[in-house]
Amino acid sequence: MRIKIRRPAFAWFLIALVCVFGLADGAFASDKKDSVLYSFQGGNDGIYPAGGVVFDQQGNLYGATTYGGGSDDDCVGGSCGTIFELSPPQPGFPNWTETQLYVFKGGGDGELPTSGLVFDQSGNLYGVTAYGGTGPCTLGSRVGCGTVFKMTPPSEPGGVWTENVIYSFQSGRDGYHPAGNLIFDAAGNLYGSTTFGGISTSSCNEFYQGCGTVFELRPPRTKGGAWSERVIYTFQSGTDGAGPVGGLILDSDHNLYGATNSGGDPNCGSYGLGCGTVFRLTKPPKGSGAWNEKVLHRFAGGNDGAYPEAGVVRDQKGNLFGTTSSGGGSREGEGSVFEITPPRKPGGLWKERVILSFNYNDGASPMASLTLNRAGSLYGTALGGQGGGTIFEMIPSQGDKAIPSWEHNLLYSFEKPPDAGQPEAPLIFGRGGTLYGITLYGGSANYGAVFTFVPQQ
Repeated sequence: MRIKIRRPAFAWFLIALVCVFGLADGAFASDKKDSVLYSFQGGNDGIYPAGGVVFDQQGNLYGATTYGGGSDDDCVGGSCGTIFELSPPQPGFPNWTETQLYVFKGGGDGELPTSGLVFDQSGNLYGVTAYGGTGPCTLGSRVGCGTVFKMTPPSEPGGVWTENVIYSFQSGRDGYHPAGNLIFDAAGNLYGSTTFGGISTSSCNEFYQGCGTVFELRPPRTKGGAWSERVIYTFQSGTDGAGPVGGLILDSDHNLYGATNSGGDPNCGSYGLGCGTVFRLTKPPKGSGAWNEKVLHRFAGGNDGAYPEAGVVRDQKGNLFGTTSSGGGSREGEGSVFEITPPRKPGGLWKERVILSFNYNDGASPMASLTLNRAGSLYGTALGGQGGGTIFEMIPSQGDKAIPSWEHNLLYSFEKPPDAGQPEAPLIFGRGGTLYGITLYGGSANYGAVFTFVPQQ
């Protein structure tokens, strides 16, 4: 299983990308359907946006960068990361405006945010950092085990946002290195996952102990009190999955769904670690006790796909959709889009089928979860392929068949900088069906970009 703190792992990839793309000058051609809203400049500005962006009610976008914010030798990679806001153009001004809301300081404060942000009902933002906090984790030196943080908006316009760590992971059974976007339930509880930790005696990776956890954070009962954390599931390695990736989703019955990068089928993957799973966690009937995990699918590699790097989405019929970064039916094995259908009768088997196999020309190695529109169409991105990655669309067609077929459309191939490049986070919809997203590289300085794309109607 690969280490999930992907920014350091992509150092080799960055060298290759610079050789391929270079740093080009010039404006976009008028016939392009995408537009870079903001290009990160590195250094104090921020480097490598992570996890996607989220809108507030006024149309501002918020997100995080894994690195940047200035040099700090105490942080892994030499800088600690940032939180940013992008405000839409004002009358008479053509450009979006970026405001840096917070620079992480490392240590107990947290460092290297690796997820997007989520709003609560009061307008506070929440996210995770892969390192930092008060936990005892080390990587050559003490770096912390990761945090969950809260960003509180200013009481008056133009004021300063306030950051508070609401939980520091402590390693071992507690879990460490959280990854993926958080999700709220109706009661205000937060759910997320850690890539490692859980059972300290097991190992699903050559560097870290434990196979990952799913956790719940409950808000304080009194103002100013502490959030309470509990691990609701610990992955055991083997057939139940290992290394949860991406964010979780909730259904109306309070079941949680997600994916793991490894575990599952011991006959698949290196060293018998498996090629990943899709799982469901069922809440205990009385609200206390153990959550029950059920593996809905174990990826078998080859035509079936392997190594999901993101979570799943769910349509109104209860079907689940997601991506694998490898495998699929094409000769190249460049990844797939899959559908998992619930059983018709309680207790039956869920059925998985691959509805798209990437072939490099239309994209490769999808790393992000998919986005559903109201009509049931799927939108997503692929990290690689020709150029700097792609945006694609999957349209269902029922016809006279009980099982719908899917039409695949390649919507856009990212080009050389200053175009955005290498998307690895989910898209979101804005007004009029416009899509918004981030890319790991690209933009005018090749440190990542926020972009918008208008699908053809």
